[in-house]
Amino acid sequence: MAADTRPVSGLAGRYALALLELADDKKKLDTVAEDLRGLKALIDDSEELRRLLRNPLFGRGRQAKAVSAILDKAGVDDVTRNFCLVVTRNGRLFALPEMIEGYLQELARRRGEVTAVVTSAGELSDQQRLQLEKALKTSVGGKVNIESRVDPAIIGGMVVRVGSRMIDNSLRSKLNRLQHAMKGAG
Repeated sequence: MAADTRPVSGLAGRYALALLELADDKKKLDTVAEDLRGLKALIDDSEELRRLLRNPLFGRGRQAKAVSAILDKAGVDDVTRNFCLVVTRNGRLFALPEMIEGYLQELARRRGEVTAVVTSAGELSDQQRLQLEKALKTSVGGKVNIESRVDPAIIGGMVVRVGSRMIDNSLRSKLNRLQHAMKGAG
């Protein structure tokens, strides 16, 4: 499995790279990465927050006040806080999720790490996670970060994405393949 090793680009990429350089200068690469992962989870879990990010009708002042309150509650580092507020003041809040993704991708790329997005029907146990990490490390030949997602709709098994490659070993896909095979046989 080959990882996507292209550097980030576009508006979100420029902001992500600027944050990466600033975090590197301040020796806070990992601190900012953890803050961004936490913000990403907040954004993923809140339709209200996603609406705030996307809707310019809220106005920059109102967005800045809301973002500031969220950052305070999340307890993020000053580097992360200042970055998010600059993004808000510049009217680029809509691109924050892509900036976060760009930062995390570029940090992993520079470190030679690969991120595998693993979707399973339920939470992975520590043992399953370790076994999967070991198998993926052997497969990709380097450090692997696992981003776990839960989707009960896959019924069982898992779907693993590394870069542009996907392995779908879910029970739902197996049942779909069996259904198609039975239609063809009849």
